[in-house]
Amino acid sequence: MSSRRKARIIAFQALYAWDASGTPLRELLDFAWLEKDKLLNLEDENLVFARLLIAGTIENIVTVDEAITRQLQHWSFERLKKVELAILRVGAYSLLFQSDIPVQITIDEAIEIAKEYGSDESYRFVNGVLDGIRKARLG
Repeated sequence: MSSRRKARIIAFQALYAWDASGTPLRELLDFAWLEKDKLLNLEDENLVFARLLIAGTIENIVTVDEAITRQLQHWSFERLKKVELAILRVGAYSLLFQSDIPVQITIDEAIEIAKEYGSDESYRFVNGVLDGIRKARLG
């Protein structure tokens, strides 16, 4: 597993906690919620990247959520499962604000995380929404 994927997984888990329980940003960025052995196994650059994803997504949550909402057909934002929403938020943030990261890597990583943490069909849904954001961004 790539080191960046580990950071993306941490970011997805943090955003899930933020959405589900309202965990404050400062607490998320301190990683106090992460198991000590997992935290010790992470390189500093992974923690920096995870913090960037978490803080960037939350700071730009309105823009991120609007981009996701525009891609939902026959589905309301409120009906999204929290796991899928957290994965989509990390991916959408990256697509919208991290132009230095290749689009296909962002989408592929989100798909892999959805396969691991989501339901059987989550990865298809995540792929469709993020590909729609990619197309909309390219105009």
